[in-house]
Amino acid sequence: MNWRIFPKKRTEDKKKTKKREWFDAIVFAVVVATLIRMFFIEAYTIPSGSMERSLLIGDYLFVSKINYGARVPMTPIAFPFAHHTMPITGGKAYYDGVQWKYRRLPGLSEVKRNDVVVFNLPVGDTVALENQEPSYYNLVRQSDWKTVNSQYTVTSRPVDKRENIIKRCIGISGDVVSMKDGIVRVNGKIEPLKNTGQMPYKIQFKTTDINFDLFKDMGFTVTEMEQVDANTYIANATPEMIGKLKTLDFVKSVTLAVAPEKTDDGDLFPLDPNRKWNVDNFGPIKIPAMGWTVQLDSNTMPLYYRAIRTYEGNKVEKKGNSWYINDKPATSYTFKMNYYWMMGDNRHNSTDSRYWGFVPEDHIVGKALFIWMSWDKDASFFHKIRWNRLLRGIN
Repeated sequence: MNWRIFPKKRTEDKKKTKKREWFDAIVFAVVVATLIRMFFIEAYTIPSGSMERSLLIGDYLFVSKINYGARVPMTPIAFPFAHHTMPITGGKAYYDGVQWKYRRLPGLSEVKRNDVVVFNLPVGDTVALENQEPSYYNLVRQSDWKTVNSQYTVTSRPVDKRENIIKRCIGISGDVVSMKDGIVRVNGKIEPLKNTGQMPYKIQFKTTDINFDLFKDMGFTVTEMEQVDANTYIANATPEMIGKLKTLDFVKSVTLAVAPEKTDDGDLFPLDPNRKWNVDNFGPIKIPAMGWTVQLDSNTMPLYYRAIRTYEGNKVEKKGNSWYINDKPATSYTFKMNYYWMMGDNRHNSTDSRYWGFVPEDHIVGKALFIWMSWDKDASFFHKIRWNRLLRGIN
């Protein structure tokens, strides 16, 4: 007679239970990691030199989602840990058949001037050049992206699945930004480039016998210095480096190497032939703020057309000399979102708001906090890790 109250479990059942435990543990870990990445903190890698010298290629960062408030996923059905492209297969890592409206949880603060911010690339009609590394995208802006030449691969993704990029916030909503002779002005006040950023300088020497080892010690990348003539070079440098350079007795003069005013670069925001702007001279431009009403005319529409149409989802048409928004005559428009002006610290090697204009608040991902790893792929094996950059805060 079997006196057991509960029957003994078979070996097969025990094995199934162990498998189920492992499965449950893996699912739990994936869910927790996904929620942390989605609502608290996310890793980010610096792919280009647009933020030098504050951030270098190969820096690995942690980006806080809670500082500005985590953005509720706008494309909720997606493969865990993949941004927009599946690993190995290369297909879409999300399903865009389900789209949620933009919502953001309460945060610790608003975006502030000089914050280093990660955000989604704001040009929805951006295309990626073929034969480039996957992490690198050339910004080719077209009025109608469907007519782009076949040499390009068109990418049109949901907002939260567009490329993540990192820049410094120069102006917040309501600010008036401009740039003259390479110097940024915010609300009429000069905002000098900090020692974390760099500009090209024209350096004239008194002699052709130059000890370039001195330049290396001051932080110059000698191999990137452009020789203009026997005594003149152009080099990227921070204000601090230039201060040291001017103390050398063989230096004749040092000046910013900037484009002359009224020189038209041709491909800058807002692509208005009546504005002769370049990367060193533009503006003034008022950044839209939620609740701000702008009068619509031939002067303002080139600046705000894209924000009104693309970012805020309105139908915008011009009939004769009048503007129509959602098929109704409009002489003014009140903005629904806040916007920001973003620029790279490496001012002459950055595609930023000077090219594609304002960054809407629904594109903001988070605030860059600190560097947890820095990897120099061009260094020798024993010097790959930049130990002096580990756990460095970002400011």
